[in-house]
Amino acid sequence: MTDFLLLVSLSILSLAILGCTYRLIKGPSMPDRIAALDAIGINLLAIIAIVSLLLDTQVFIDIILVIGILTFIGTTAFARYIERGMVMESGDDNERN
Repeated sequence: MTDFLLLVSLSILSLAILGCTYRLIKGPSMPDRIAALDAIGINLLAIIAIVSLLLDTQVFIDIILVIGILTFIGTTAFARYIERGMVMESGDDNERN
């Protein structure tokens, strides 16, 4: 019964990724696309965790952590780019206006 529920949740998460991919491609604005990309990353984490449960292994835990960190860094970099127009600022940190 548990395997069946895990497979159902895999299919639901796959449909969610498809919906987010549509929003990523068609999104009316850049923040919508960034939110869709972040949601794809989170759903990918959930799919890998469920596959890890189905295979009864802990090998994928490191992969989950790496994808989570990359998703966070990517989302913050895109948000900073939208806010300021650049990801990394040049110059000294002490010379703030």
